[in-house]
Amino acid sequence: MATGQKPNAAELLARCLENEDVEFIFGIPGEENIHFVDALSRSPIRFILVRHEQGAAFMADMYGRLTGRAGVCIATLGPGAINLLLGVADAHADSAPLVAISAQVGLSRIYKESHQSVDLVAMFRPVTKWADMVLRPEAIPEMVRKAFKLAQTERPGAVYLAVPEDVEQLSIPRDAAPLAINVVYDMAPSASQVRRAAEVLKGAKSPVILAGHGAARNDASETLVRFSERLSIPVATTFMGKGVFPDDHPNALGALGFMRHDYANFGFDRADVIVCVGYDLQEYAPERINPDARKKIIHIHRYPAEVDAHYHIAVGIEGNIAQSLDALASALEPAQGPPAVSAVIRGLLRQELDRGAGDDSFPVKPQRLVADIRRAMGREDIVLVDTGAVKMWMARLYPTYAANTCLISNGLATMGFALPGAIAAKLACPERKVLAVMGDGSFLMNSQELETAVREKIPFVALVWEDRAYGLIKWKMELELGRDSHCDFTNPDFVAYAQSLGVKGYRVRAAGELLPTLNRALADDAVSLVACPVDYSENLALTKKLGELTDPL
Repeated sequence: MATGQKPNAAELLARCLENEDVEFIFGIPGEENIHFVDALSRSPIRFILVRHEQGAAFMADMYGRLTGRAGVCIATLGPGAINLLLGVADAHADSAPLVAISAQVGLSRIYKESHQSVDLVAMFRPVTKWADMVLRPEAIPEMVRKAFKLAQTERPGAVYLAVPEDVEQLSIPRDAAPLAINVVYDMAPSASQVRRAAEVLKGAKSPVILAGHGAARNDASETLVRFSERLSIPVATTFMGKGVFPDDHPNALGALGFMRHDYANFGFDRADVIVCVGYDLQEYAPERINPDARKKIIHIHRYPAEVDAHYHIAVGIEGNIAQSLDALASALEPAQGPPAVSAVIRGLLRQELDRGAGDDSFPVKPQRLVADIRRAMGREDIVLVDTGAVKMWMARLYPTYAANTCLISNGLATMGFALPGAIAAKLACPERKVLAVMGDGSFLMNSQELETAVREKIPFVALVWEDRAYGLIKWKMELELGRDSHCDFTNPDFVAYAQSLGVKGYRVRAAGELLPTLNRALADDAVSLVACPVDYSENLALTKKLGELTDPL
């Protein structure tokens, strides 16, 4: 702020964000929020200038998912704000805390038809926990505090604030200041509900656990392992819960979410009781695990169960997930030995991966790609898997050992998040290697953010599975219609494109080149792109195999 200039609403907004311990803001400035952007230039908050507002929202989305603290994205009014919408909706559907802030036309003209005027609050309201407009400067401390409290409190999600261009310039009251942060704590699990759940489990013959994204975002991994080991219950995860239960544990079943009846589903076919731990229904349809609606379900989460005809709750335990699991385990006698079903299913998945690891054919088979990615990445390193055929192969086969180390969008299941998301992942976890895995279709949706990463010196590797088609749609059409149409396209030279942006580019020309190329790219402290042709003839072979599979147990 210039000497002698009175503090304004934009300065107060920046101070309130500092008060919320915001480290990064992702976005693009516009004519109508220049005072706010100017205020940020004097703030300890690092502003990451992006190349498209959608990228900014995906960065905030992934930052919130990894840290549990709301990621922040900003834009100007009209088209800038509208470009934020997809990433905001993705964060909300995936229960990631996010605060989106955009400019809006001034109050002096918002009531009438005017240039770039769109009802942004009404537009964001369906895809947020709360959306509102700042009408007075003195409202900023309360509204910012409410935004972060709502975004970060279970069930987390997105919020949106519009700041009219004339409001951001108004002087603020002398006593205007950020509000103190109050932390919302979990309630303890109900003792009576724990006793009821214990009785259900005592009578169970074939219980199984489904762990979802809620267990990952609530740090319940260690407790979940103790619970499973004490009671000898096998554990499957959703795609978004991958890693919350380590895939190399003797009780692990792998991930549920594939479009056909996969190996892990057979563990649920035999189950009479399903213990759902931090499971959000949009991750995987309840009908897929309880088709006849006869299985008893124990719901363990920080909020009540959603209503669904196939998710009728026998007992619900609401409160801190780790405390609930420990309390329930203590109420039951320990069981002996790992469940046999886990060994069988893990063996089937391992056979697939091992066969793929030894396949030297080219273009590279998906199984070989998954196996080499796993060999290149450490147990705590982060891989972001974009939506498409690549997601189906990675979610099924990629062994994951820690929560939030294999990031998949499966609430909104959005294409284009992985590359910008990788930038945020590296900012949130700078000590880890970060790999964005995507098809060529999703890569070109937000590939311009490679320039952002180079300019901001944020190293990560983008691995593009290249088949020159929207592979998942092609797979689905061939599976259901016996033919496909309007799925194929052409690509630029990805290596030349990457190099033109200052990115190190590599092309894989034989299966044996894949792992050493990945290792080299991941070892560099630079932004790198690896393009690898993929053989998706394996898609229909897999669904045919699973469609013919009888009970492997």
